[in-house]
Amino acid sequence: MKRPFKSVSFGSMLCFFALYPVLISGTHKTASALDAGSTATNILPPAVTVSVIPVIKSEEELLQEEANALYDSIGGKKYGLSPKAFACAFKGYKHLLEKKQLNKDDVLSICDFSLSSRRKRMFVIDVEQKKLLVNTWVAHGRNSGGEYARSFSNGMESHKSSLGFYVTRNTYYGEHGLALKIKGLENGINDKADERNIVIHGSEYVGAKYLRSNRVNGRSFGCPAVPKKDSDKVIQTIKGGTCLFIYHPTTKYLTKSKILND
Repeated sequence: MKRPFKSVSFGSMLCFFALYPVLISGTHKTASALDAGSTATNILPPAVTVSVIPVIKSEEELLQEEANALYDSIGGKKYGLSPKAFACAFKGYKHLLEKKQLNKDDVLSICDFSLSSRRKRMFVIDVEQKKLLVNTWVAHGRNSGGEYARSFSNGMESHKSSLGFYVTRNTYYGEHGLALKIKGLENGINDKADERNIVIHGSEYVGAKYLRSNRVNGRSFGCPAVPKKDSDKVIQTIKGGTCLFIYHPTTKYLTKSKILND
């Protein structure tokens, strides 16, 4: 059966042919716009060269970074070592290395006399391995103060401690057993250490045993005396040309020291 043919009116045909050019034109414009957009997105801006300016740090900044890293590695804060004491010690140690005044560069020892004599305030540090080798008590001179050291001298018979940088020398046996000679490196500050017989030695008046029956540790004639039970280990570890630094935050020393202010 044939489908009936649907007639189309003359008016509908006339409307179609009237709109046909508009439809064709609109389609053409849309395509052109798409082509134009496609072309625009494919046109990239020229490459821009960015110059990176390197940050150049001063020698002082590099030294401080190295000191901070070592301080953290040895647990300086944990053991109570003053950051200022350590910074000064490390700066002087580096200076002495540069001036070739040390025979051994792997050990740095610090006596932090900003701390109470009840505290373990001697620190022996392995600089190469970045670890703390010894942390023990150390005495100051009897005329330097009581629990805290407050007064220092380079004078003969002063019975006071002398601050500053030393280089360790040879060992010998004396009235305190094994002892270690130290040479003061700072003129007018500690250079009479040898004449005053300032040495590192062991003693019964400093250490845990002594503190059990005394409020504070005993005091010396100016020597950085350590507990008898620790003396051999300390002396054998630091002998033979290592750096020893005795610290106190007194302005007189910190401004006068040529090693710290060179």
